[in-house]
Amino acid sequence: MYVGRSVEDVGMNGKVRIRSVFLTTPLQGEGLVVITYLYWLAVIALMGAVLYGAGVKAQNWKVGIVIALLILLVGWATYFFRLQQVFVKRYGGVMTIRVPEGQHHMQATWKDDNLWIENYDPKTNTCVFSEYSKGNMLQGKVTITNCDPLSR
Repeated sequence: MYVGRSVEDVGMNGKVRIRSVFLTTPLQGEGLVVITYLYWLAVIALMGAVLYGAGVKAQNWKVGIVIALLILLVGWATYFFRLQQVFVKRYGGVMTIRVPEGQHHMQATWKDDNLWIENYDPKTNTCVFSEYSKGNMLQGKVTITNCDPLSR
């Protein structure tokens, strides 16, 4: 996994403030089609097939549209709650996470399919580990007080 930093601004004191962190995997490259696009292409193709079969062939557009919208809803929920981080970690992809205002990004690591981000808050002198689980439903948070990693 590669961790990149996207710089959005420079503070008044000239120090660079990192505002977002993006994660990519070694499989991602210029010539490689990201699996996320293939997933959404399959969902859209399935929706199109249902619309063609129910709408054009069976002349029942209402049923075709309802089923196509259900496929879109299930496809979105499956991606958001199950597949997004799996795609990024295992098959190549891009994921953007915002660093909270006033904090400094320290590191990122994976535990199973969940992403853990460590940020440092200099105002409170704490290190905060935040978990980004699938669907952002069950997020863990660990706070270490009196951390001060920048003075070492």
